[in-house]
Amino acid sequence: MVIEGTVAEGFEPVRDAFVRNFAELGEQGAAVTVYRDGRPVVALWGGTKDVDGGATGAPWERGTAQIVRSATKGVAAAVLLLLHQRGELDLDAPVGSYWPEFKAHGKERTLVRHLLSHRAGVPVLDRPLTPAEAADPDAAADAVAAQAPAWEPGTDHGYHAQTYSWLTGELVRRVTGRSIGEWVASEISRPLGLDLWIGLPEGEAERVGRVGRISPPEAPGGLRVRPRRNVAEAYADPDSLTQRAFGAIDPSPDENDPAYRAAVLPASNGIATASSLARFYASLIGEVEGGERLFTPSTVALARAEESAGADRVLVVNTRFGLGYMLHGGASPLLGPGSFGHPGRGGALGFADPESGVAFGYVTNGMNKGVTADPRAQGLVRALRGLV
Repeated sequence: MVIEGTVAEGFEPVRDAFVRNFAELGEQGAAVTVYRDGRPVVALWGGTKDVDGGATGAPWERGTAQIVRSATKGVAAAVLLLLHQRGELDLDAPVGSYWPEFKAHGKERTLVRHLLSHRAGVPVLDRPLTPAEAADPDAAADAVAAQAPAWEPGTDHGYHAQTYSWLTGELVRRVTGRSIGEWVASEISRPLGLDLWIGLPEGEAERVGRVGRISPPEAPGGLRVRPRRNVAEAYADPDSLTQRAFGAIDPSPDENDPAYRAAVLPASNGIATASSLARFYASLIGEVEGGERLFTPSTVALARAEESAGADRVLVVNTRFGLGYMLHGGASPLLGPGSFGHPGRGGALGFADPESGVAFGYVTNGMNKGVTADPRAQGLVRALRGLV
């Protein structure tokens, strides 16, 4: 396996972990970037652009981008927090004050902060949306506004795997008159020079690789890590909040379909390079070369102040959330207690750690079964943890 890119002196263990992902964990194509104090100290890539590229497939290049699934949620959260930072959105206001139709069926006391911290109570839809309906902002907003909550908003938390798209997306439309994808493009990606999109422009399609499921090799002795029984049962039960939350789009969309990639789904279909995902997080906590800092210190404090913790009604494990970001914990280990970020189901991970000045971005074309703590990303994070 040829690994390309650069590693600053002292960060060689991250390269070693990246190589092990290919040798031992079934990695097909991936990239990782680490920023420290606004400058890149690791920028590595290797393998094939497409998960099914095989030995003769096109190689992963410096500018190869991939879908990052729920790592998109961290980008969407930044939009709402920046609107708050600019005085355009009140986190403690009822969602219905911006979006009157949302007040139906007992949701009138749902606050903006409840959307960000997965406390809104609407992780599922009684009737799942088709992929075409999910991509239609009007139809999707009508569906989530009409949905009765699964619990009293604000009283508990459960991961809004798909509905986060329409909750955050419609709120941004109501406040700004723009889609969240347009807002990211003009206010975040363009000023920072990021290859990061929620709604892929047609002209960028050739840069994006094909994603798909991979099966990591078995551990020595044929052992595999098995989920706890209650977790496995939740994913197997078609009536569970778990299955219904992840199945809010039915049938499951083809993530390699150009129409899906062009849609604006801030819960699930952001596309980015590893370097841009890391640079995005670096800009949240400090200045970066050629770009300004996005979050003020008080906004960073909001992002990582614990809003939800404990048993997650959807993921069926203990999770911790700030305002839009997963926080360091057993379900999603990051660099340290002050880290905030977001994984993507099956692989991708982006986060920032203000105490060390580190920002991290990892993207892959091979999707594992896990939701929040992919072993390839975690191997990279463990290697990094010992260096900063």
